[in-house]
Amino acid sequence: MADPVYRRILLKLSGEALLGEADYGIDPEVLRRLAAEVHALIDRGVEVALVIGGGNIFRGAGLAASGMDRVSADHMGMLATVMNGLAMQDALEHEGVFTRVMSAVKINQVCEDYIRRRAVRHLEKGRVVILAAGTGNPFFTTDSAASPRSVEIGADVMLKATKVDGVYSADPVNDDSAFRYERLTYDRVLDERLSVMDATAIVMCRDQNMPIIVFDINRPGALASIVEGENVGTRVERG
Repeated sequence: MADPVYRRILLKLSGEALLGEADYGIDPEVLRRLAAEVHALIDRGVEVALVIGGGNIFRGAGLAASGMDRVSADHMGMLATVMNGLAMQDALEHEGVFTRVMSAVKINQVCEDYIRRRAVRHLEKGRVVILAAGTGNPFFTTDSAASPRSVEIGADVMLKATKVDGVYSADPVNDDSAFRYERLTYDRVLDERLSVMDATAIVMCRDQNMPIIVFDINRPGALASIVEGENVGTRVERG
């Protein structure tokens, strides 16, 4: 087993990643599998922060599209990410991993406020840090939260977990000619509007030189392979 090439990572999970085969909510088996994989990284000395979306419960943009006030809808989406964070914390603690949920909005009875120095200290002590409630502001996605958080905590790389094994030239489900990119530049992602993260997140990573690896979270062992430096998924970085 190779030594990890990354000391500290930020793993961005969509809320949909927790669905499993369900239509709504959280699949406990998926939660346990993800917690076990994160536990394995902690045992190898990798410091792990997570940002989890809330789309399996509420998606602010979707609620707004149905007529709800966008600010109220986004606040509901933020609370959904806190719910997912608490669920992941419970799963990790069942694995014996010390975990802290830190929220960008004040919910002191259930989790800590996000304070950058405190988050870094938790990571240094070997605790998993779950960064919830996005940026704390409406109109920003959890992708847009993951980008600055990865820079703030000094992560070596941001891992964007998806349901496909990287970034494709087209939708591989609907287009048999679609091919997977092994490497991309930030500018190419922006110019070609490739489905990686929203533009705000990509620009932040580009400006701060934060590499992104897009990979299939459902592939067993993918996380371990990435931290060992194997060529998994699609890497987005400067040209």
